[in-house]
Amino acid sequence: MSCSSCVGKITAALEQKPWVRSANVALLTQSATVEFDGEQNAEELAKIIDGIGYEARLEHVNELPPAPGAGPRVVADLWKASYSIGGMTCSSCVGTITKALDSLPWAKSVNVNLITNSATVDFEGKSHLNEIIEAIEDVGYTARLSDVVNLSKDKAQDGRRAVSIAVDGMYCQHCPSRVAEALNCFGNLVTIEKPVTIGTPIMTVSYTPNSPGFTIRAILSAVSAADPAFNPTIYHPPTVEERAAQMHTRIRKRIFYRVLLSLVVAVPAFIIGIVFMTLVPPTNRGRKYLMGRLHGVTRAEWALFIMATPVYFLAADVFHRRSIKELCSLWKRSSPVPILRRFYRFGSMDMLMSFGTTIAYFSSIVELIIAATLRDMADMKGNTTYFDSVVFLTMFLLIGRLIEAYSKAKTGEAVTMLGRLRPKEALLVLPNDGKEGVDRTQNVPIDMLDLGDVVRVVHGGSPPWDGVLLEGEGEFDESSLTGESRLVKKTVGDPIYSGTVNKGGPIVLRTTGVSGDSMLDQIIRVVREGQARRAPIERVADMLTSYFVPVVTLIAVSTWLIWLSLGLSGTLPEEYLDVEIGSWPFWSLQFAIAVFIIACPCGIGLAAPTALFVGGGLAAKHGILVKGGGEAFQEASGLDIIVFDKTGTLTQGGEPKITDHQFLGSDESWEEQTIVNILRELEGNSSHPLGRAIVGFCESRNATGAKAGHMEEIAGKGMKGTFNVATLSHPIEMLAGNEALMTDHGISFGSTTSASLHLWKGQAKSVVLVAARAISSAGNSPWRPVAIFAASDPLRPESRLVVEALHRQGIDIWMISGDNPTTAYAVGAMVDIPTEHIIAGVLPEQKADKIKYLQKSQVKSSSRSFLGLASQRTKQRAIVAMVGDGVNDSPALTVADVGIAIGSGSDVAISAAEFVLIKSSLSTLLTLVSLSRTVFRRVKFNFGWALVYNLVALPIAAGVLYPVRSNGRHIRLDPVWASLAMALSSVSVICSSLLLRSRLPLVGFRDSKTSAEDTEEL
Repeated sequence: MSCSSCVGKITAALEQKPWVRSANVALLTQSATVEFDGEQNAEELAKIIDGIGYEARLEHVNELPPAPGAGPRVVADLWKASYSIGGMTCSSCVGTITKALDSLPWAKSVNVNLITNSATVDFEGKSHLNEIIEAIEDVGYTARLSDVVNLSKDKAQDGRRAVSIAVDGMYCQHCPSRVAEALNCFGNLVTIEKPVTIGTPIMTVSYTPNSPGFTIRAILSAVSAADPAFNPTIYHPPTVEERAAQMHTRIRKRIFYRVLLSLVVAVPAFIIGIVFMTLVPPTNRGRKYLMGRLHGVTRAEWALFIMATPVYFLAADVFHRRSIKELCSLWKRSSPVPILRRFYRFGSMDMLMSFGTTIAYFSSIVELIIAATLRDMADMKGNTTYFDSVVFLTMFLLIGRLIEAYSKAKTGEAVTMLGRLRPKEALLVLPNDGKEGVDRTQNVPIDMLDLGDVVRVVHGGSPPWDGVLLEGEGEFDESSLTGESRLVKKTVGDPIYSGTVNKGGPIVLRTTGVSGDSMLDQIIRVVREGQARRAPIERVADMLTSYFVPVVTLIAVSTWLIWLSLGLSGTLPEEYLDVEIGSWPFWSLQFAIAVFIIACPCGIGLAAPTALFVGGGLAAKHGILVKGGGEAFQEASGLDIIVFDKTGTLTQGGEPKITDHQFLGSDESWEEQTIVNILRELEGNSSHPLGRAIVGFCESRNATGAKAGHMEEIAGKGMKGTFNVATLSHPIEMLAGNEALMTDHGISFGSTTSASLHLWKGQAKSVVLVAARAISSAGNSPWRPVAIFAASDPLRPESRLVVEALHRQGIDIWMISGDNPTTAYAVGAMVDIPTEHIIAGVLPEQKADKIKYLQKSQVKSSSRSFLGLASQRTKQRAIVAMVGDGVNDSPALTVADVGIAIGSGSDVAISAAEFVLIKSSLSTLLTLVSLSRTVFRRVKFNFGWALVYNLVALPIAAGVLYPVRSNGRHIRLDPVWASLAMALSSVSVICSSLLLRSRLPLVGFRDSKTSAEDTEEL
């Protein structure tokens, strides 16, 4: 793939299949991700891409898990396959492959990534794996399956670990059985999921580690002991990034050899075609020799023909082969493209390059034939053919493609750089051999570590996997994960993360996760998934580039016909004609060639993905995970409203403490200790932080608990239960919760109690009300209030500064809370959120409804559309973001245009969000808003630059300035210089995106601060 036209072709081809749910083609990573039905269709996706002229390879297939809370899946056989695709050069290739795969009926989603040269496809039926490859190959690309994952299968949570082991050194047909026998000695502890064979010396085993006795080291040792020739090692399938790097290396090597050939030929071509023909005086003996005719053609022309021929067939072949594949795919009988559409939606960047060089080469051959037949013609004053142009065109085009390939590889390094944070080896602490106080350590590869192993991390070292600190105290630099530059002090029992650096003394930790389970692995996984998701503006690029080649072809042909007709009709002055052979037809042809060469859809196609890839890497560097990819960046760049959850987001959350209380009982039945005992048992079954605060208070009063009967948690309101108390002759029913729960049961509190509640709520404290009644067969007694409590949840220290900074950026701030209005208003006043922007007393299931209400009722404060391409939805209403951290926030995070989860929050909230702030500080939100706007401004700048380039360059190439004279010569863009301009246009777009990594003013990204003076600049 070379441009967004390729993206459009691949996307369209994939989405044509009824079994494809979605197709995501990525230009920069050279890959596609497809969701589809039927595992058997995975291979067909690759065939579809191949069929439209690209090379696709299936990387892996994963079965999609059921959506959170979605209930049982209708489709039980859903898979995700990843393919490595060869031959993609631009986003046009991505579009072609996506279109081919989407046309498969069992494919559900397709993601093709140009940067990583890969595609991810979700589909139904594992048997379709080969059909995916066939589909990719049918469109002219190569494809190879990299990975297959069953998305319908739930992951086992029994602690078992599955590992692939490569066994080198097997030399006969009995070796696989010896390997199996070596593992059989472990009995049921090890299960061979996939046996090893001579042809495929990689097996998969599953086991439950029990360090230090039974680990992966014991399994590898048993295999090694079976035969001295066996050398077992942990096998890791190549990642998408590794395959992309390999593919980029192959592409660069292939282009480099062709550049070398064109450079070798360009030197003598320059000497003969430029130096001798224009710079050397006519009296020079060398020039006279070159101008001597041989069979009616000058020796110079023959020499240029001989030099241009290998360049055209051996160096420019990369363009011709792709063009032939595209045309064959387009016009074959089985092509799904309607006949009429084949005339106005076709081609890619390679086709334009092929057209330009082909016209220049074969028109020059025609000139040679004409010159050879006109033997009586006077000596030519110089070379009039385009053979030298063919050489220089190819050289500049290939150099541009080489620089572009190198630059595109650079933009996709975010995941690779994250993976390098993990060390290769670790110091394993082994049980001592009887010597007291002496620990033995062994330097082992991190693949040899298992769950529960004890590892020593020295000063300056990095933990191999996540773990818990056992010995020592350390200070860790976690900036690589959270963006926090300050050192984090760690004591015994604290979590330690892989990818961080120990800046303190040596420490000892016990691993709590291994490969694929660490926070660093999760970050890498989220960044990779986010990079596969495309922004809506990229679809605009796909649309433009899908029509680009036909439009340029029309302009080039029209240019040739217009100049030709003007010349033949005598409208143009004779002095315009500066060629000696071919007259007006060949003179006008040079304008058409220049139009073919200078047109560049690559810049348009690379404008968005390169900037978004760099932005995703920058976000990860600052502790922000972009799960929503390009679409999330685009929405976040135009935020109008940010809605904060109160508890745990604006406040510190965690474990609130009871600060005030009153017992309201006045007789023996409701003495304080009885209330505390029952309340301890009731709130002990609550999952709410306030419930845990009540439990802590009761335990401080030596609560002994009570015998519980039926208990019920009323969502968003509180707890209800019945209890038997030894000191009472009748059961007790108790309620504990908010005022809404009391109102539902018709319970009222006295004026004195209400005054205390009002005072506490005015201090931004959350209140818990308790009521109880006696239960008897004769009839239940009426409910009566027995206690009230107030709990304090302090504000985050940065909350007010963040809200003020967002206000200055023109973003409206709202707060939503399930707490009572008085408490919510008090918190709002502390952080400068106006009362009318506070929605209080909201049940968890109602938060999503309130977000929808804001989306419908609020309008954008200003238009941030680009080129009038904003959707109707964006023009009518505001873009709303939701910031939350709890399970009850997940519906609102899903409904919001941009869901932002605090990293310390629940897994459910994080899974529902488009952005995850790894660092729990809200100050990262300012970085997110600033980065989103910076990245999307760069996308629009790149887009604008690419469009302006084509709008200005095409008319110049077509000769609109030719009537103008400069230094006595007509202004004309020679095809050679057109090729140089084309190469520079796409390279400049990539460099523009890469500059985001710098901190240079105006062109780079600089992190925002929450201090008053820095936030003022935002």
